[in-house]
Amino acid sequence: MKAGELERALSEARPEAVPRELTRHALAATGATHGALFLWDKKAGGLVLAHHVAEGLTVTLPDQVLRSPASGGAGRSVHAGADAGVDLSQSRSPREARLGGSRAGIALHCFESDAPYLCRDSANDPHYTRYLLDVRSIAAAPIRYQKKPIGVLTVSTRAADQFSKETLRVLGDLAVAAAPFVRRGQADRQSREETGRPFLIGGLSPEWREVERRIELASPTSAPILVRGESGTGKDLVSRAIHGASRRADKPYVTVNCAAIPETLLESILFGHVRGAFTGASFEKVGEFQKADGGTLFLDEVGELPVALQAKVLRAVEQGEVQPLGSNAAPERVDVRLICATNRDLEAMVASGTFRDDLFYRLGVMTLELPPLRRYKDQLEVMASVFVEQTAARHGKPAPRLSPAIMARLTAYDYPGNVRELRNAIEHAVILCTGPELTPDELPRSFARAAAPERSPRKGRAEGPTLRVLREQWLAPLERRYLVDLLADHRGNVRSAAAAAGIDPVTMYRLLRRRGVKLRKTAHTDEE
Repeated sequence: MKAGELERALSEARPEAVPRELTRHALAATGATHGALFLWDKKAGGLVLAHHVAEGLTVTLPDQVLRSPASGGAGRSVHAGADAGVDLSQSRSPREARLGGSRAGIALHCFESDAPYLCRDSANDPHYTRYLLDVRSIAAAPIRYQKKPIGVLTVSTRAADQFSKETLRVLGDLAVAAAPFVRRGQADRQSREETGRPFLIGGLSPEWREVERRIELASPTSAPILVRGESGTGKDLVSRAIHGASRRADKPYVTVNCAAIPETLLESILFGHVRGAFTGASFEKVGEFQKADGGTLFLDEVGELPVALQAKVLRAVEQGEVQPLGSNAAPERVDVRLICATNRDLEAMVASGTFRDDLFYRLGVMTLELPPLRRYKDQLEVMASVFVEQTAARHGKPAPRLSPAIMARLTAYDYPGNVRELRNAIEHAVILCTGPELTPDELPRSFARAAAPERSPRKGRAEGPTLRVLREQWLAPLERRYLVDLLADHRGNVRSAAAAAGIDPVTMYRLLRRRGVKLRKTAHTDEE
């Protein structure tokens, strides 16, 4: 089984299914009868057994961690599986085991050495210790992401001399192919723990795949990133994903919503203040830039930054210097990776003088454009199903099915609030649901407008609108939305948009006037 086949399988799997799929492919590719995937867990301080198969049976136990003897001798909970060889015979409880000397387990040795390991016969191997079943042949390969190990993939059999260097090569290829998907699974788990929400659902649309590609390329750098998109498109989740995939993942992640803080307090929040800096400043305050030192600072709604404060933000980004409000001391040095988000037209703000052009160019070293939900509504059923399962689990209810009727209503809706609105609508419906299926009546009132209007019988054709009027009523909003999105895709360039639409620029200008679409750097309608 080739690495390419594994990549295709993992790209289609949900994040929580990646360990199972990877282990299954490893067994098939090597002919092994036992397999396990271990992942590094920062909070637990060791390797966690993510999935374990022994002779066709899944025997993974929850909350089991494999730690190095250097971390304190007795681990809080240790379980390495047959493939790693950790002896639980000296356990003081089912979740405690003492690791002694060099016999810390092959998986942990592989992780700490960051190198593949081949055990031809465990009877003569200094790193092997027995667990559950005796195994004789073991192969282990580290799973590396951004040049450091994040886990270990192991396979084993009960017979000696079953594996060779070729087995290690095959296992290593699978580990390389699986690394981005394993990392995505870790990010998903981290996101659920920190925010209660799943990480990005991969491959939603070509636009989202481009966003994901840029996240993978930009995350290892320290370059500022500007995340743009309408409200509810997932800017905060994207920012957390960038931090989680960066070299700063172990450092602080600090969030500041510039729109939620009064302008008079924002400078103090960002840069701190000294005692007596202003009336009521009875203590010294550490700013968010200082708190994020070594890590990431996420400035949400960066377009709301006052012009007078933008110069200090630019200095912090370019020179790594911050000055607390009221301080006469030398500026403090900070190392902060800045990620900003906005749904505003920053180019227009630069042109009007309400946003500094030098700060705009600095923040936009890498730009991520998040597409609105209406552009990938063909994936609504998958997304809605995820939110149903998540909401039902959070509220302690059985997860209802999505009925065809509710899917029709969801599909007809335009989602001005994007994914956030979909998630909230599903939660509303799940809370009200008392049966096995969600129905349209359980959705918020705003979704009722997406239903097709009921038609009453007419006595004669003269009582209703003409076909021309009906066609115009149906076509106008769709055509207006299409023109706005098209111009947004082409950054307001009418000639480029016209070419993409297959019409000449003169016709394009006439359509824009007819549909009330105003030309700026990005397109807006009179209604917006």
